Amino acid sequence: MPFNAEIPYGLYWSTPFAKWQGSFANLHSMTFAAHVAKAELAKRSIDPSVFDFGVLGITVPQKGAFYGLPWVMGMIGATQVGGPTLAQACATSVRCLFAAAQEIEAGAATTALVVACDRTSNGPHLYYPNPAAPGGTGTAENWVLDNFGIDPQAGHSMLQTGENAAGKYQVSTAEQHDIVLLRQSQYAAATADQAAFLKRFMTLPFDVPNPSYTKTVARLEGDEGLITSTPDGLARLKPVLAGGSVTFGGQTHPADGNAALVLARPEQARDLSAVPEISIRLRGFGLARAELAYMPEAPVPAAKRALDAAGLDIGRIDAIKTHNPFAVNDAVFSRATGVPVAKFNNFGCSLIWGHPQGPMGIRGIVELIEELVLRGGGTGLFTGCAAGDTAMAVVIEVIDRR
Repeated sequence: MPFNAEIPYGLYWSTPFAKWQGSFANLHSMTFAAHVAKAELAKRSIDPSVFDFGVLGITVPQKGAFYGLPWVMGMIGATQVGGPTLAQACATSVRCLFAAAQEIEAGAATTALVVACDRTSNGPHLYYPNPAAPGGTGTAENWVLDNFGIDPQAGHSMLQTGENAAGKYQVSTAEQHDIVLLRQSQYAAATADQAAFLKRFMTLPFDVPNPSYTKTVARLEGDEGLITSTPDGLARLKPVLAGGSVTFGGQTHPADGNAALVLARPEQARDLSAVPEISIRLRGFGLARAELAYMPEAPVPAAKRALDAAGLDIGRIDAIKTHNPFAVNDAVFSRATGVPVAKFNNFGCSLIWGHPQGPMGIRGIVELIEELVLRGGGTGLFTGCAAGDTAMAVVIEVIDRR
């Protein structure tokens, strides 16, 4: 059964994603997200006064992040708006969307801005004081690299979860590389015709500001820092872990960027939509957790729960988008659901365009919406894993009455 909240068609956006230490490396992710949101709302002639709720998703702390969503809304001119700041690793975007949908469903809000941002570049180095330790010495943490490298519950790395799933489902290195090449060719469709698909939701060329937002210092024609893989190049790669199957070519890369969308009651959504005849509804959400250290499995039960909530089965889904930090993820999803790997992730996915945890899901959902609009409507599924062997999924429906 659909939620009351709908996404106004066209009232969403994403920056290009830049590989870490690229063009966005020195931009504060929250002030950058506000800078982009302010410009995108002005481009659509949307007054920030329409918002009465907001949600911020961010997983890598930035200076002043304690002030969260209210600070971001204040920077875009919506000083009347409050709301939470949420983090659920790579499931952050879906969690933020769910929070906004629940607020509207409860009658506590009418129009919400959901913003997600992250900068994996130059992540914070944290020091935790411990006066009781010998010499009063505390402990330190590199927020990004240390958390990529070890799950504190069992001491394994993210990569080990990919290897565990690859072994369980017998996913070879060659199969993983075939998926990479397939996803790369799907992304090429998004960049064809001068990036026509990306321009449906992304302002291109994209002007990169300096940290004080007083001038443009670079211009991007699309996602930055992507590696073009070849069959021969992939074949020469060795697994990262001895005795394993996952190579550097079979996994995504850390990235920087932001993305946002608006959620509103149906009457407000129609007024804000670029094409009022297009209705974008939320049909169901799902959360799941896989066995410890088998993160790539989690999107499957999360998807099933979202489908159950929507009263649908996988055979009635017209388009699927997954978050795939490892090519293994898509092989596991295909084996578990029976959906061929070539039948999902049209126009690209995070395996290719990168992995800024917070906004990654919103971009995937936006691409899913646009794919459904191009086919004249239909039902879509987004699902993706997150740290802690968890995942979240959402089912959306696009109705095109034109």
